[in-house]
Amino acid sequence: MSEENNREPEAAASKAGLIEEPKEEPKKDNEGTPEAAEPAPAPRRVETDEEKAARRKAALEAREAAKAAAAQAAAQAAQAGTEGRAAAKAAGEGEEQEQPPKPPSHNQPRLDRVTALLRELVGEDAVEEAYINEPNDHLPTLVVKNDYWLQAAKLFRNHDELSCNYLRNVSGVDYETHMEVVYYPLNMDSRHCYCIKVRTDRERPSVPSATPIWETANWNEREIYDLLGIDFPGHPDLRRIMMPDDWVGHPLRKDYVPLDPEV
Repeated sequence: MSEENNREPEAAASKAGLIEEPKEEPKKDNEGTPEAAEPAPAPRRVETDEEKAARRKAALEAREAAKAAAAQAAAQAAQAGTEGRAAAKAAGEGEEQEQPPKPPSHNQPRLDRVTALLRELVGEDAVEEAYINEPNDHLPTLVVKNDYWLQAAKLFRNHDELSCNYLRNVSGVDYETHMEVVYYPLNMDSRHCYCIKVRTDRERPSVPSATPIWETANWNEREIYDLLGIDFPGHPDLRRIMMPDDWVGHPLRKDYVPLDPEV
């Protein structure tokens, strides 16, 4: 008998209820305990408009509170920094006050003496400034008024205490607001040197020549005349010494514009 013929009586018996269908066993976990059926998800609650508004308000208040806290912290930090700098400055000032005063220059007596001589023998207002140039070997430096320069130069050469019988150097400077001629008289015996500055107007610069007093000023003053255009009344031979006689302008002036920029 074929296999299909054997199945027909079983199918008929099953329909008649004589044979029970196998039931599906519940799933079990690793320990053999039947797993509970997953509960159906609860329906999602819809948020009301009042609740949404309250939530937004709470979030906004939280952000504002965080901003305020950050601003307060920044202000406190800035105040602490200011107080710290003030304390450091006060401490530094205290240290400066505690430091001993700087000793005067060893050339200060010479500067005081020559200043007193000029004011006594040349003019009370002959000296505009007097100071020690410390970077330049504590050089006594004076600014003498233009009108008193010739008298001052004679005093430096002829006075027994000064006796500056040699003029070491002369230079000119353009400060744009004014011009200046700088003289360096020297006592050859004591090696005492001074720096004397004579200021002049920039539009019509003029300083009395020191050549009649110190012959070494001759070529220096000619060079200053040539390159800066400063006149030296009383010079025996004031003419150009470097540039041609027909050269236009003075090359070391701040406002000098060359005729040919490429030269």
